[in-house]
Amino acid sequence: MSAALCIAAAFFVLIIARWVYNWRNPICKGVLPPGSMGWPLLGETLKFFSPSTTFDVHPFVKERMKRHGPIFRTSLVGRPIIVSTDSDLNYYIFQQEGQLFQSWYPDTFTEIFGRQNVGSLHGFMYKYLKNMVLNLFGPEALKKMLPDVEQAATRKLKRWSSQKSVDMKEATASLIFDLTTKKLISHDPEKSSENLRENFVAFIQGLISFPVDIPGTAYHKCLQGRKKAMKMLKSMLEERRAKPRAHQSDFFDYVLQELGRKDTILTEPIALDLMFVLLFASFETTSLALTLAVKLLAEHPVALKELTEEHEAIVRKRENPDSALTWSEYKSMTFTFQIINETVRLANIVPGIFRKALQDVNFKGYTIPAGWGVMVCPPAVHLNPSRYRDPLEFNPWRWEGFELNGATRNFMAFGGGMRFCVGTEFTKVQMAVFLHCLVTKYMWQGIKGGDILRTPGLQFPNGYHVQLSEKFKPTEKPTTYVKR
Repeated sequence: MSAALCIAAAFFVLIIARWVYNWRNPICKGVLPPGSMGWPLLGETLKFFSPSTTFDVHPFVKERMKRHGPIFRTSLVGRPIIVSTDSDLNYYIFQQEGQLFQSWYPDTFTEIFGRQNVGSLHGFMYKYLKNMVLNLFGPEALKKMLPDVEQAATRKLKRWSSQKSVDMKEATASLIFDLTTKKLISHDPEKSSENLRENFVAFIQGLISFPVDIPGTAYHKCLQGRKKAMKMLKSMLEERRAKPRAHQSDFFDYVLQELGRKDTILTEPIALDLMFVLLFASFETTSLALTLAVKLLAEHPVALKELTEEHEAIVRKRENPDSALTWSEYKSMTFTFQIINETVRLANIVPGIFRKALQDVNFKGYTIPAGWGVMVCPPAVHLNPSRYRDPLEFNPWRWEGFELNGATRNFMAFGGGMRFCVGTEFTKVQMAVFLHCLVTKYMWQGIKGGDILRTPGLQFPNGYHVQLSEKFKPTEKPTTYVKR
């Protein structure tokens, strides 16, 4: 009996050893990029999610770039992945969308965003949804939206200036979320009995966390936040369907119109997942970028001075200084767009853009096996010293003379290829208009917080608290008090 147990144990150890060997040495018809697959199943996930407190490329990527070069292999959340910090390969991946590669995200992301979210759809269905979104975020729609963005920013800044301190991350997220939900679903947080944004906050806290769905973990709270938000959206959709409006006034009306067509390919689950992704993407990423811009401007007075002069010049040229911003004024904000480009370059809010190889792909002597995930790493491109001089420095003047209308080999803050973010112009409108209202009417100073954390996405763990104070108009004089 003991001999049989020994044989069984030896056989079990042999199976485990063989499994570990195969995990660490994947089969490939060509030459795999160098790297390590880490522990079976777990891979190198823990190191990938380890926190970092610098603008620089995350240590997980930076260490492997030094050890293996710009293209290396790893394993994250149970999936083999090729990481690309090579600008040529990144560009090739984006250009070969639908041919050699397709959009893909790990199963954990799919669980969070929905199995039929726009990032997981391909071909005609993706193009169909993209055209739907362009109805909301296209240039003509944004021209009409410009006054609403300015009014919302003006109203919020006025309120914040009466407070001793305001957390810019929390405040700008609230501003953008309220504006976006109004345009998407006519949601008014002051009249609603349920707090929709509260569910998204829970969702965000666990979005980039270790994927363990156990009560108490950030990932579990994230999934619960999604469930609650989706329940609210479904309830709103059913209520709107029961009481249809005479005229189309928001994106929900447009979605209902599409769902009601006999020849539609849109389904209710896809529509709700689309709404969920739009709500998340429109406010979380923009509020992070805006908070960082305000922080960087406070730390770089020369840049703040030039930005202020640009916006004050816009006001001076008007017949009526109090008139609303025009589209031509927005398009004239040259230095503002340099500020935005430099902010999103340093922010690297999206630490990785995922694709999947549809067949074996050969590039620069390496083979990316069919079925493997590929992670394009924007931070490694944006912080490459051979492309950007002193890459960790905030230098908006480096963008002088550049006009970016899409992604390039060396700039992919808004994605690339056919999946270049359709909300890019919406983000720029919100940032530019907010900065216009801020620098023409207010001064500010940091009070506390402002520390950054990457896990690997950007966070402000302590917020960024500032004190706002109104500027005096040139015709006004500050009140003086004489001692008696």
